[in-house]
Amino acid sequence: MKEPDSMEECIYFTNRNIGKGKIKAWVFKENCPKCKKTFMGKPRDPKTGKPKIRAKEYICPSCNYTVEKQEYEDTLTINVQYTCPYCSNVGELSIPFRRKRTKVTDAEGNKKTAEAVTFECQKCSKKLFITKKMA
Repeated sequence: MKEPDSMEECIYFTNRNIGKGKIKAWVFKENCPKCKKTFMGKPRDPKTGKPKIRAKEYICPSCNYTVEKQEYEDTLTINVQYTCPYCSNVGELSIPFRRKRTKVTDAEGNKKTAEAVTFECQKCSKKLFITKKMA
């Protein structure tokens, strides 16, 4: 499994500890579906040149092709390297990058609903979650 060389290649990257386990996950940018020359990215602020974090669309810098954020992110795959906190199995997998609303337990033991990418350990079949950051 290819790991990213820089954050410029990724739409999403996380490296977390979950109990006794670890999760490292990333989503590579894809080429523009129209011109196939450059990677799609969020629009940039003309003053600072930095990507607009809360933008609702992705834009091709070459041909200015625009696609909605949800529509674009549904076509991507997330690459995951993990150590299971239950059985200590080390594994790698690629799954569709789709966040679903699921009930998870936070650090204090409270049950909350959060958006998460869900996958199962390849050895013990326990569900593991990569949640959006909870405040």
